[in-house]
Amino acid sequence: MTRTADPESLYHTFHALKAERRLRNRDAAAALGISEGEAIACGVGRDAIRLRGPFEALFQRMPELGEVMVLTRNEAAVHEKTGQFETMSGNAHVGLALGSVIDLRIFYGQWMHGYAVTDETPRGTSLSFQFYDRHGDAVHKVFSRAGTKLDAWHALVAAYTAEHQQPGEPVELRSTEPEAETPLAAIDADAFRRDWLAMQDTHDFFPLLRRHKVSRRQAMQLAPDGHAERLDNALSRPLLEQAAAQSVSIMCFVGNPGMIQIHTGPVHRIEVMGNWLNVLDPGFNLHLRHDLVAETWLVRKPTSDGIVTSVELLDASGETIALFFGERKPGKPEREDWRALVRQVCQSTDTVAA
Repeated sequence: MTRTADPESLYHTFHALKAERRLRNRDAAAALGISEGEAIACGVGRDAIRLRGPFEALFQRMPELGEVMVLTRNEAAVHEKTGQFETMSGNAHVGLALGSVIDLRIFYGQWMHGYAVTDETPRGTSLSFQFYDRHGDAVHKVFSRAGTKLDAWHALVAAYTAEHQQPGEPVELRSTEPEAETPLAAIDADAFRRDWLAMQDTHDFFPLLRRHKVSRRQAMQLAPDGHAERLDNALSRPLLEQAAAQSVSIMCFVGNPGMIQIHTGPVHRIEVMGNWLNVLDPGFNLHLRHDLVAETWLVRKPTSDGIVTSVELLDASGETIALFFGERKPGKPEREDWRALVRQVCQSTDTVAA
């Protein structure tokens, strides 16, 4: 089932609400009962330009833009990195953006709508590329910054401007029924545990889930002894604060079905503002709605380089909010300072759940 909104009236209502309540696009759209993608599409012909696919071809050209800020989010976490695109690879379905700062895992099959957007903000004009899924939820955004090559930006917009520039975009409504999980009794738990223990790489984990038809939350419940421990949801704050205090270099993954964005390196400035736990560093911002974290797990995965330890945050539906690892490269064992940090935080804050 799809929904089509009246673009003219919605555009004015959306922007009036944004101005009145000083809301971000996503929050203003939610207040109106629509998706952010629908709200942006209503601005086509005004402050948005509809882009044509294939979006993989457009995205492969991001290195031409110089310095940008990339943003990937889900319902409970926002991940922002400022830098330059470097090495791009992939096909129409999946892709990689690898570099010293910007590090992305891209799933183009989820990218249904794209726009070049111009926003007037108190800090000046903001240019962005914004991509949405079939439900109108944001998959990924790329924002201009001081070091952006604007001539290249405008040339890229011109090259991928769609012929159809009428405002509005129908979106597919989400099912109100949660996706059914395989009943635990129907899962061969022994076979699942054997395959878990046979993993050679952390990238083997998703195929493991798919092969046994288990959700991530079920995987935690069925994990071999000592390989998944439920933690208190208060862990994220001391974990980040102690990583900053001890200069432990971490990896932070935040994603949605169309994109995974990764930060690798130290964190410094950790602040709590209301329900948001924030990393506010030059070049890297993380905003985490700690009140939406329903489960926190300490997970140990076997690899050819030894055990790799992660702290994994899930929401109420069992979807991944964020993953934290110690910084590592394939072929090297996990950093001992990361393991020590995790042990210390769990012990000192009494965070292991009963």
